[in-house]
Amino acid sequence: MDIDTKPSNNLQDVLETEIKTHLDIYFAQKNADQHYAALELRDAVLRLRRDGAFVAVPLFRVNTEPMGPHPIGSYEIWVPAETFSSVFSYLCMNRGNLSVCMYIVSISMLNSTPIRPSDHEFRSAWLGPSLPLDLSTLPLRSDEIPLQYPSLRLGYSSATTPLSLDDRRRLGANVENLLKNEKGAARAPSD
Repeated sequence: MDIDTKPSNNLQDVLETEIKTHLDIYFAQKNADQHYAALELRDAVLRLRRDGAFVAVPLFRVNTEPMGPHPIGSYEIWVPAETFSSVFSYLCMNRGNLSVCMYIVSISMLNSTPIRPSDHEFRSAWLGPSLPLDLSTLPLRSDEIPLQYPSLRLGYSSATTPLSLDDRRRLGANVENLLKNEKGAARAPSD
């Protein structure tokens, strides 16, 4: 699959590309210490969600053997954009020796279907050592749009009205104006 290496700077295109994040936590399933650490991290995420630190939803299932593209034990955590920064920060500081793959669930605006293999291969980042994923087990396209946990009204199920293009442009102009006297802040090109 070809990935455009030139970053988009078209405001409308960027805003119309919906991004939601999944995190896969990996552990050597035959290593009792890693298995325990992975479950301990999962329980800590659940407790912190309960206590209001962030919204993150570990799936009920924990893969105790390789499953799908995952070469070792794993579990998934769904994270809405609204709390991604908090969850990412927490995992950076608390993952121990576990590997975490962060990948987006993108929606192609042309056909409104998730494109899964490219999300795992080209639109992912790792905390800790990366692992080889078997992407041949993933469908090229799916008719299912992942409206996970619609009762939370976050992510794809958000009820918040997004800012209009004009509102975004005003916001951007205001940020540029506020930063014009900040010596350490780069200026946006004037085109």
